[in-house]
Amino acid sequence: MTGKIIKGIAGFYYVHVVGMGVFECKAKGILRNKKIKPLVGDNVEIDILDRQEFLGNIIEVLPRKNALIRPAVANVDQALVVFAVSHPNPNYNLLDRFIVMMQKQDIDTVVCFSKKDLADDKKLQEIEDIYRKCGCRLQFISVMSKEGIDDVLRPLLSGKTTVFAGPSGVGKSSLTNELLSQSKMEIGSVSEKIGRGRHTTRHSEIINIEGDTYIMDTPGFTSFYVSDIEAEYLKYYFDEFEAYEGKCRFNGCVHINEPDCAVKQAVEEGLISRVRYNNYIEIYNELKEQRKY
Repeated sequence: MTGKIIKGIAGFYYVHVVGMGVFECKAKGILRNKKIKPLVGDNVEIDILDRQEFLGNIIEVLPRKNALIRPAVANVDQALVVFAVSHPNPNYNLLDRFIVMMQKQDIDTVVCFSKKDLADDKKLQEIEDIYRKCGCRLQFISVMSKEGIDDVLRPLLSGKTTVFAGPSGVGKSSLTNELLSQSKMEIGSVSEKIGRGRHTTRHSEIINIEGDTYIMDTPGFTSFYVSDIEAEYLKYYFDEFEAYEGKCRFNGCVHINEPDCAVKQAVEEGLISRVRYNNYIEIYNELKEQRKY
């Protein structure tokens, strides 16, 4: 029987099997002997011990598509980075850090601006002008008016495992609740099992929306430092720079202090967002400082 680990804590793994429910499992000793530690998001083979009590053993961890460190999750298909258009106003610098780190891990990213109902057309256009060339799909939604959720967002999530990320207060929980409220969840006995007293420690968890559609909410971030990237390679994570690669006077131009830089010229002409470019400079300088130590 094949399923997906949706939660792991205290040596127990909760495996969702489509059409059946959630099984409480232990990892067989053979996995420990091979030094294989199951992760939330892993697709696994299980032996069912008791169908009535939803108990089983994990006998094999199937090959991973990818694995993230923060949050600790495997087989992520895409990230949904949620920021509000207002209340709170979007922190573009933080958003750009999310985009860089998702791109570094080669994960498709949807940039989702919530609370669309709180912004006027001028504000929405400003955001679109900044991010339309960032290499990510851009989506505006409103949980309050339901705009963009059932017609756009739900199809985007369908059949995939999606990590939700973004700062506190932007409406991630409201969005998750809205997605769950109109879905038929195959809960099995998960509510009772996961609600037991011993399972109160903070942990990673993914949620089954329906069928093979899963989401994982992450804690709100207020700061986010980009790491494990050489400063000189940061430019490759800003998609709008790509059209100007090779057009600068100097080979290896990092588009900051060099003269006759095509990227800086594009910023001056309004072809590249100055907001994104300024964030690029700040992150670049941070990466150079990190390398000193």
